Amino acid sequence: MTKQVHPRPSQQEAEDAVRVLLRWIGEDADRAGLRRTPARVVSAYKDWFVGYDTDPVALLGSSFQQVDRYDEVVVLRDIDFESHCEHHMAPMLGRVHLAYLPNRKLAGISKLVRVVDAYAKRLQVQERFTSEIAHCIAEALDPKGVAVVVQAQHECLTTRGVHKTAVKMVTS
Repeated sequence: MTKQVHPRPSQQEAEDAVRVLLRWIGEDADRAGLRRTPARVVSAYKDWFVGYDTDPVALLGSSFQQVDRYDEVVVLRDIDFESHCEHHMAPMLGRVHLAYLPNRKLAGISKLVRVVDAYAKRLQVQERFTSEIAHCIAEALDPKGVAVVVQAQHECLTTRGVHKTAVKMVTS
């Protein structure tokens, strides 16, 4: 779990920050269509960033199955994820493919998907996201090997800046 450096602001403080941003872009935070927007935005942030409240290694630690003599690679592919880049807080959407060669320990596949979600639900850069998943699997399962490939489209490229819609980044 990520250690918090500063105490978390209250719900009211977070909503007030959204009101400031609404005023900053030139909106009236008190107009009818926007009155509940600060609460909605804070609620969305709770969902989008729930990964800060999850320990991914603990997720895998609770699902071990001991397996002797299993010497084949376990592969999960096409795990969809939604995250946000830490540079612009813009959405990053993609897929994770992961594989590991067990060393007497197997994890339930839903636990592996939850590990992906736990890291995705944090502000991320794709390279770190890829590495965090791989290191978590290595730490929790002690496999003979692990591989993670992430393919994602970054909305900071599609909706601002260079405005390129077909670009996908691949990290491994």
